[in-house]
Amino acid sequence: MKATVAVIRCENYEIENVRSAVTRGIGLLGGISAFAQAHEKILLKPNLLAGDRPDKLVTPYPTVFQAVAEIFKAAGADMYYGDSSGMGSLERVARQAGIKEVADSLGIRPADFRTIVPVSFPGALLAKQLRLAAGALGADGIISIAKMKTHGFTRITGAVKNQFGCLPGLQKAEFHVKMPDVYDFSRVLVDINNYLKPRLRLFIMDGIAAMEGNGPRGGEPSAMKVLLFSIDPVALDAVFCRLIDLDPEFVPTMKFGEESGLGVYKPDEIQIIGDDIEPLINKNFRVVRRPPERFASARSFPTFLKNRISPRPVINYERCVNCGNCVQMCPVAPKAVGRPAGNKDQKPVYDYKRCIRCYCCQEICPEKAIAIKIPLLGRLIH
Repeated sequence: MKATVAVIRCENYEIENVRSAVTRGIGLLGGISAFAQAHEKILLKPNLLAGDRPDKLVTPYPTVFQAVAEIFKAAGADMYYGDSSGMGSLERVARQAGIKEVADSLGIRPADFRTIVPVSFPGALLAKQLRLAAGALGADGIISIAKMKTHGFTRITGAVKNQFGCLPGLQKAEFHVKMPDVYDFSRVLVDINNYLKPRLRLFIMDGIAAMEGNGPRGGEPSAMKVLLFSIDPVALDAVFCRLIDLDPEFVPTMKFGEESGLGVYKPDEIQIIGDDIEPLINKNFRVVRRPPERFASARSFPTFLKNRISPRPVINYERCVNCGNCVQMCPVAPKAVGRPAGNKDQKPVYDYKRCIRCYCCQEICPEKAIAIKIPLLGRLIH
C-alpha cells in the first residue's frame, strides 16, 4: 500500500481557516476516531526550537497548535505537550512562542521533558542506546507538529527531525559531537522515530508561512499556504521536498527512513490527497540544492583542505549583538567559537580547526547573524 499524505491549502493563520483545514486534513486520513479514543494519553509535540514570537515563524503557529488540540480534546483524549528546546525551559519557550497560552486555555498541561529515561533499541540503525524524555514515553499517541523550514545541516527540518526534541537537555549537542557526520546523525533521527511508536502517530506540518534561506531560525518567510498531514513522517517530508522543488535524495533521512521501515519517499510510493499540489509548488524556494557534505567531518580528511572547501558558519558582525548564544551552544571542547582571550566585551570568532560543522551556533542565533558559507575553493569545486 502507498503512504498517504493530505495536502490542505490554507491561506492564513486565522483560527477559523486553520480549524477548517485541520479538520479536513484529519478527516481525509480517516477522521478523529481513527486516531484518538476517550481517555487515551496524547502528547502534542510542537517544534519549539527557541522562544521567538509567532511571527518569526521559528515554531508552529499558535492557531495550528490550537486547532489540532481542540479536535483531540473534543474526542476525550487526555492531552499534554512538550519539547526540549535549544535554549530555555519548556514553559518559557512555549510562552514566548504563544503555545503555552493556548495550552493553558484548553487545560493541556506540560509534559515531563526534563527527566531522562535510558532505553535500549537493538534494532536501531546506529543508536542502540537512547536517553529519551520521560514525557515522550508511555503515551498512547504522539501528534508531531513540525514547522516547514530549511536547515543548514540536514537541508530541511521536518517531520522526522522534529522528534529530535525528545532528547532532553544537553544530549542534542552531545550527539552532534559523537556523530558530526550528517549521515550518521540522520540515522539517529530515524532511530528515535522508530523507537517512539505508540499506537497512534500523526505527523502535521505547518507550512502556511514557511521559512526559507538561513533556517531553522534565521531565514525569511515564504507564503506556502499549506498544511500537511500523514502517519508516515518520511512521506510527509518527501512531499515537503516536492513543494519546494528539492530532490529528496539530498535529505539523508529519506533513504535511511525507507531502509529502516520508517516510511517511504519515492513519488510512486506516495498517494497525495486533498488539494492539488501543483499550484502550491514554489520552485524559487531558497534551499541548498545539493547533498550535504560528508568530508566536512571525516576524521581522515586533511584539516587544512577541509577548511578551504567545506561549508562553514560565518558571523555577520554588523548583525551580531554579542549575546553569546553561539558560544554557549557550541558542543565541542575546547569551543570552536569563542571570545578572544575570554573577553566578554569582544564578539565571538571561530577556530575552524575545531569546528565540526554541526551548525548549532547558526541554528540558535537570535539575530540572523550567522550564515553558512562555502569558501572560494569549495564554490569552484561545487
